[in-house]
Amino acid sequence: MIKDKTAVIIGATGYVGGLLIEPISQRFREVRCVSRHPERIAGYLPGNATARYGDLFDTNSLEECLAGADVTFYLAHSLDEQDGYVELEQQAASNFVAAASRAGITRIVYLGALAQSPPDRTSQHIASRRAVGEILRSSMIAVTELRAPVVIGAGSMPYEAIRALVERLPVMVTPRWVRMPVQPIAADDLVRYLVGASSDESNESHVYEIGGDNVVTYAEMMRIYAKARGLRRLMVPVPVITPRLSSLWLKLVTPAHYRIGRRIVDSASHGSVVSDTRARDDFKFDPMAVEAAVLRALDTEKLALKFLDPPIDQESPAIKTRIGTTFVERRIIPVDATQNDVYKVLRLLGGPNGWFWGDWLWRLRGALDRLFGGPGLRRGDAAPAAGTAVGQALDFWTVIRVVPGERITLRADMKLPGEAWLDLRARKSDDGITVDQTVAFDPHGVFGIVYWFALYPVHVLVFRGMLREIASRASAIGR
Repeated sequence: MIKDKTAVIIGATGYVGGLLIEPISQRFREVRCVSRHPERIAGYLPGNATARYGDLFDTNSLEECLAGADVTFYLAHSLDEQDGYVELEQQAASNFVAAASRAGITRIVYLGALAQSPPDRTSQHIASRRAVGEILRSSMIAVTELRAPVVIGAGSMPYEAIRALVERLPVMVTPRWVRMPVQPIAADDLVRYLVGASSDESNESHVYEIGGDNVVTYAEMMRIYAKARGLRRLMVPVPVITPRLSSLWLKLVTPAHYRIGRRIVDSASHGSVVSDTRARDDFKFDPMAVEAAVLRALDTEKLALKFLDPPIDQESPAIKTRIGTTFVERRIIPVDATQNDVYKVLRLLGGPNGWFWGDWLWRLRGALDRLFGGPGLRRGDAAPAAGTAVGQALDFWTVIRVVPGERITLRADMKLPGEAWLDLRARKSDDGITVDQTVAFDPHGVFGIVYWFALYPVHVLVFRGMLREIASRASAIGR
């Protein structure tokens, strides 16, 4: 641990910034997480980390964030900003360098882009990333630039675009760019490189090319992902589809914003392969292969259960979204009761007590599940101590997380074309106690998506009714 130093993460609410906060907080005395929207992470930081407002076009805010710090991770970019992002990125980098120089920063760790441009084609996105690196190195501050390819991890935009295509399209018409070579890097390995770069106490600047253990094409990445998910996909190559048409195609079938999708395609039209292997020698570890990286991304996403905590919209009691491949619905209802009273009610759910609303529908679902080889409701005669122990079977659910006095999370054991979760939480808010109910479903292929939308109206009725009844019973306890 670098006990006497302070690190600053510029772009802490971005994908890579979010991955970096925890490991950096374990190495530095203090970590300042800088963003234009610090409220997004303020409640989720380690004890020695703070969320700070900072704008690369606001000199005063930059100087306040950097004052007295030692190492800065520069992760800001304008990938999803308005047109003219190239000029914006360069001006932002110039502003940052000036503020960092005045603050006495000793090292900047910058995440750039790895790409080889063909002679007849240039990429504005790649050129902008290189220009930012040059601006940072123009100062007297030591800079470590890590040029990275596609990052494999839940939340990485290129990875999300690839898996959305594979999940949603049994047959894909593949343009030329999917046959370009790429050397993807696992999110865990990227973090190892970034953390390692922060330990360099020399006065020298470095440019490293980093990547995973093997080189594949984008088409092969799609096949690797499909195999990991147990999906069969047919790819039909076509000779010419322009980047504009490809980005419109992405817009139709992926959750990516149009401008982001267009720049992903623009970057993907270039090779992205490590030609300088110094990083492996200097950082002294072997990164994982694409196959292992995809499996790690899928496993980490499910184990972390972060998709069960989508951001709360204070203006809406219901949130409907999609996180990665997972459909997520969150409903919130205020309750005139204590947090403990709500939790007492949550513990009564299931078994002979039923699910508080439309229990005949639950029994019907259990009968159908047993008919198709599932466990059914598995109800006993005794009242269950529901939700008290991880691993406990509860009808056709299994308890996978318990926060005593607050939260119960269940994973479905029933026969489904995908995976399902039910999360119930008694939460303290500024306005009192609320009951939070989150339902999540990760569909398996196209049939899973059809299943979700076909049963959606029934699920809405059942889960809304359950939530209202939980609130009503909790309120009755305190009367």
